Amino acid sequence: MLRIVLPKGSLERATLDLFEAADLNVVRASTVDYRAVIDDPRVAAVRILRPQEIPVYVAEGLFDLGITGRDWIAETGSDVVSLGELRYSKATSDPIKMVVAVAGDSPVTSVKELPDGVRVSSEYPELTRRYFREQGIAADVRLSYGASEAKVPDIADCVVEITETGRALRAAGLKVIDTILISYTEVIANAAAHADPDKRHAMNQLMTLLNGALDAREKVLLKLNVSAERFDDVLAVLPSAKSPTVSELAGGAGFAVESVVDKRTINLIIPALCDAGATDLLEIPISKIVP
Repeated sequence: MLRIVLPKGSLERATLDLFEAADLNVVRASTVDYRAVIDDPRVAAVRILRPQEIPVYVAEGLFDLGITGRDWIAETGSDVVSLGELRYSKATSDPIKMVVAVAGDSPVTSVKELPDGVRVSSEYPELTRRYFREQGIAADVRLSYGASEAKVPDIADCVVEITETGRALRAAGLKVIDTILISYTEVIANAAAHADPDKRHAMNQLMTLLNGALDAREKVLLKLNVSAERFDDVLAVLPSAKSPTVSELAGGAGFAVESVVDKRTINLIIPALCDAGATDLLEIPISKIVP
């Protein structure tokens, strides 16, 4: 039913891992194959292509569904339907920031201080031209094929570049003077395909699986036993996504309690629960969380 295009390159591994966690395993003959399959009746075909191209192909109807970055959607100006963000990236769950950067020793602290004719190097020329036009600056925007940060100050006066942490820009002796946009990985759909009720339903079902797998990454299931006397003490310590599940133990020996908690706090929660009287604690990974 759905023709899907996934990103090749820096987002590739993280995307394939997410699909596997969502039980939508992407299978291909080799790691360099651009064609793949997903054993799911909702998926007719899968291609793996550069994220720069994906918004255009989805807008044109070559694919019904695609995954790319908001940066490339903005750069191409593609008319697509956003189904939502998938908050992961090539290295972290942090977003990509598209920034304007100048030499670290430059007196410039704001984009408004840049003069007409300023030389700008970027891998995103169309977005950069629109941005400087909105700022009222006649910029000389030049397409960069990479290593934009190395072109300041001899070849360019500033760069428009993406960064996750800013380390590469600082290492190159640059400083950020503005952020143009925040870019997460995004699921986009062809407008005509999204207007089709059957395809839209299939898209929403896939999004449920992907979001469920992504949400589960930060959570674990805690199971424990507690006596009736210490029950209130344990519940006072135990966080819960909604409310914990409580069952009475056989013979009235106490209660069995289950709760979904944040994985990042588990190192604090388990000792506190033991102090409060919990016993027989189990920490269990979660595959998906579907509200």
